[in-house]
Amino acid sequence: MQKQFSFLISILSLTLLLFAGCTARPKGEATLFVAAPMSGFQANGGQTVVGGVRLKAEQQNRAGGVAGYSIKVVALDDESDPDVALGITDEVQAALDAGEDVLGFIGHYNSGETLAAMDVYGSLPLVVITSNASNVALTEKGYGNFFRIVANDRVQADADADFLVNQLAVKRIAILHNDTAYGRGLKEEMTRALTGLGAQVVLAREVQEGQDRYLNEVEAIRAAQPDALFYAGYEIEAPYLRADLVEAGIDIPMLASDGAFLAATIDEAGGAAEGLYISAFGPSPASVADPAWVEAYQAVEYRNPDTYSINGYAAAEVLLAAVEKAGSLDATKIADALRGLNLDTLIGKVQYNAAGDRVNPPIYIYQVRDSAFVQVWPR
Repeated sequence: MQKQFSFLISILSLTLLLFAGCTARPKGEATLFVAAPMSGFQANGGQTVVGGVRLKAEQQNRAGGVAGYSIKVVALDDESDPDVALGITDEVQAALDAGEDVLGFIGHYNSGETLAAMDVYGSLPLVVITSNASNVALTEKGYGNFFRIVANDRVQADADADFLVNQLAVKRIAILHNDTAYGRGLKEEMTRALTGLGAQVVLAREVQEGQDRYLNEVEAIRAAQPDALFYAGYEIEAPYLRADLVEAGIDIPMLASDGAFLAATIDEAGGAAEGLYISAFGPSPASVADPAWVEAYQAVEYRNPDTYSINGYAAAEVLLAAVEKAGSLDATKIADALRGLNLDTLIGKVQYNAAGDRVNPPIYIYQVRDSAFVQVWPR
């Protein structure tokens, strides 16, 4: 009996040893950096992106992490300032140089900050996915490690011009844009797209980022007598421009770009946003997120999701799917996995071309009706 018992103990010990050898041990934490404006005049938009990233990371951790790692989100405030964005690159590079486990980098929020940062990140062993930056130059510079979750401004301009000329049947368009890389780049793309459709740009005028009164611009618009106005800028300008137009009695269609696709554009317009058109890279949370997703977001962020919460969530989802597919934190392998990705997300199907742009990304047009964004195109 004693021999039989000893034999059973030996078998059990051997089984435990074999099981331990076959079970992957946790590899510890890996950092997911996300950079966006978390203070200053664009804090609301940036915080919604970070919230989406945090929610996806929490869900992934509850499901066992990614490629054997638990995810630690490190949010960095770029203050909507390219110089601050450059300073952030030092922190990220220091983490890589120290041998920290890094999953990737989601950011920046704006094109100007992303352009500045990619001058550094382009040569680092790091995959970068922007949740919002749409300037065409970002994917024309040949970075092998840069991707975006949204369409670029060439795609947006083609769709927006099509909507104005062929849906609203306007031919004379005024373009106002803010003085950022995003605003200037989109103005150039919009001018190209409109003239290609036989429309005429009767006024092109630059305004300051964060400008909140537009009396001179309104008079210039009145003098130019356009059929419609296109605005390339942010939610920190668009509602005030819209309010000044309405107050001046200028009753023409206004289409604002994706940078204004936030609840603040409605909230800050003092009732004047009604009828305003907004271009968007993705659907609103109200149309794609089920109640459970909204509740989960509220539990993580203690606030309601806004439009860019979807962007942050999708950017994290895409990056983590690529890490899992690569089975490694090697940036080259993750980038290769991204180029082979075919993933359905809240922002639509995500596939990438060699440059890091999405294949056939959608553009949506919303109109403000009863103080809410209502999709009007494509129908």
